[in-house]
Amino acid sequence: MGNAAAMDSLDIRPVLGGVAVIPVVTLDRLEDAVPLAEALVAGGLPAIEMTLRTPAGLAAIEQIASKVKGAIVGAGTITTPADVTAAKDAGARFGVSPALFPDVIKAAASAHLPYIPGIMTATEAMQAVALGCKVLKLFPAEPAGGIKLLKALAGPFPDLLFCPTGGIGPTQAADYLRLPNVIAIGGSWMTPAEAIKARDWNTIRKLAAEASSFRGG
Repeated sequence: MGNAAAMDSLDIRPVLGGVAVIPVVTLDRLEDAVPLAEALVAGGLPAIEMTLRTPAGLAAIEQIASKVKGAIVGAGTITTPADVTAAKDAGARFGVSPALFPDVIKAAASAHLPYIPGIMTATEAMQAVALGCKVLKLFPAEPAGGIKLLKALAGPFPDLLFCPTGGIGPTQAADYLRLPNVIAIGGSWMTPAEAIKARDWNTIRKLAAEASSFRGG
């Protein structure tokens, strides 16, 4: 496959298939992976970003990918090319980073893993575009400037799409998704730590169902 085709494989849009809200999950107990993912899928949120912040992350991706029907599980907090390989081998359908790492973008393109790098500035956006990325993660979205920044970036980057993440909750979700350059949003309010700790999957399913009602404008 040529270089242009490899860069096209970074585009996450075919994987998401119109999903507008992506739960960002950090898991401490591997045994929670499958029931948590089942609750999110049942609530209408099939795309799940499982972060690699804990030792359970990779194994959780593997279990969800193999056992949860309808789940579109991805790996978050990717920071090295080795993370790309490990995530792909575990069954991740996409990858997400908190910042812009050119070597990780190249690794994701080589692995044909749809990938979203994190950016905060117009300079980083230009660098990501030059490396072949079509969808970027504005992170941390709210501290970086949120909706005002996304509107400002729409002028010089009319073809760029964003998945803002960081500080977004249910009260801001609809406003973000009305922006034409926002393809989806990421958030953790659907998977509160106390609900996961209590294995309260019904609450998580209800929060997911509420979040799944948000759609882009």
